[in-house]
Amino acid sequence: MIYRPFGRTGTELSIVSFGGMRFPEPDKLEASAELVRYAWDRGINYFDTAPLYCDQRSETILGHALKGLPRADFHVGTKCFHASGSELRRSLEQSLELLQLDTIDFFYIWYLLDRDDWHRRLDQGAVAAALQAKEEGLIKNLVCSSHMNGDDLAEVLAGGYFSGVLLGYNAINFPYRQAAVEHAGKQGLGVITMNPLGGGLIPRNPQRFSFLQGHQDQSVVSAALRFNLSHPSITSALVGFTSAGEIDEAVAAVDNFAPYSAAERSGIEKHLNETFNDLCTGCGYCLPCPVNIPIPKFLDAYNQLILSEGDSKTVSDRFRLHWNIDRRLAAECIRCGACEERCTQHLPVIQRLTELAGDSTQATDQNK
Repeated sequence: MIYRPFGRTGTELSIVSFGGMRFPEPDKLEASAELVRYAWDRGINYFDTAPLYCDQRSETILGHALKGLPRADFHVGTKCFHASGSELRRSLEQSLELLQLDTIDFFYIWYLLDRDDWHRRLDQGAVAAALQAKEEGLIKNLVCSSHMNGDDLAEVLAGGYFSGVLLGYNAINFPYRQAAVEHAGKQGLGVITMNPLGGGLIPRNPQRFSFLQGHQDQSVVSAALRFNLSHPSITSALVGFTSAGEIDEAVAAVDNFAPYSAAERSGIEKHLNETFNDLCTGCGYCLPCPVNIPIPKFLDAYNQLILSEGDSKTVSDRFRLHWNIDRRLAAECIRCGACEERCTQHLPVIQRLTELAGDSTQATDQNK
């Protein structure tokens, strides 16, 4: 495993990190913990979680898994989205208890949506409370997690509050976040990326993304991680693992890591034009829907519509064979706009649901 310094903190992280959001059976504590320990055995030393992940079980899993391991040999990050200072303090203390730790290595001001949201965290005391906890030794590094566009996030980072940032960055959406990554690098801040595989979209469409592969890449997974980690400002790529096999694949992909040359990266970036920024990466922040539409599943199907260049059968098969849901649910959208307000990629969710609902009506008419 290769390790890189996280900005100027003096901490070195594995270039592939463990995301604690995708445990396949989070109710099975020991089995989930074994997956974490397997990742540690393979050289992964950063483990990321949050209070709400996996039905509020993720922190408990990590605490159980890491207890007894040499404390200097692993690093844990968790998060809080509360704007209130008192609420942040309560959340931090609960996280420490569940993780069975005395200090959090990386504590995130979580899910900054826009500038207004950032100012709420400042004005209502969350940032001050986190800084106070850092003074007390409860937090080692204060960092932030954001889905803002690159320029706005760069402005937040310029404030000097944080040691680093967690942001979505992959071969699909990189133009949207490039400015923030480059700013962080210039300021000596650490950068951890989430969704390096596009929420699974890249490995599910290997032919479409085969142009990423160089001679040393055995798979598009390897190529996608190499694209991500070839940026000199990125410390580590966060991957949500569901099996030991996925851990092995990711570790193998970076064992003999060699970054793309400037010419290779330039060619890939030219190919990956902004059209790819229209694909949903499945983060799930659009939920809950007030009428219970499983929005990420519908947007995943819309991704297939884009990737298949409008092949309606591909979309229908995605609904029927992969998700086993009735696409007519999209017609129940009440156009409240809550999903679009929360969308981390600022996608036209309502328009896409309307298109999918219209296609389902046409399909029904054709079958009469």
